[in-house]
Amino acid sequence: MKTDTGLVHIYCGNGKGKSTAAVGLAIRCVGGGGKVLYYQFLKDGSSGEISVLKSIPDIKVIEGYQLAKFSFLMNDEEKAASKTYYTDKFHEITGQVADGGYQLLIMDEALDAINAGFLDLDDMLTFLKTKPESLEVVLTGRNPKEELCKAADYITDMQKVKHPYDKGIGARKLIEK
Repeated sequence: MKTDTGLVHIYCGNGKGKSTAAVGLAIRCVGGGGKVLYYQFLKDGSSGEISVLKSIPDIKVIEGYQLAKFSFLMNDEEKAASKTYYTDKFHEITGQVADGGYQLLIMDEALDAINAGFLDLDDMLTFLKTKPESLEVVLTGRNPKEELCKAADYITDMQKVKHPYDKGIGARKLIEK
């Protein structure tokens, strides 16, 4: 049985735990001797897990976009700037993993970046088809495009059954951010 093939994971849905699952896989990978490249689209890099991930020698965290905010709050100029930034960042990330030095690439919120028009779906699909054979790739976010679902080997749909946000409780430091 072949065990060195890198597969594609999608962690999606309206429930809590997509990024948390990705971080857990990063820890498992480095715990087994692998190297991880981690990037968060649409986040400013202030999430609690970032400082811990940066402290782990075999996890490389690429800095996020400091001007990140929800796309529905952006004007046209900010949307255009975000598209340029994220497109460039995607090419930087995929270039860094091209040599095969990493076993795991996590692109947190990549699905939402695609849905917002900041990341090109065809670019992502091309990357997934041409990535290093042994590279495992994780994409997180909501509402994955059908083409990405077809390209994925794993799809985990985190479904919200009950969430404190529904009672007016926002994201809390140490737990959701």
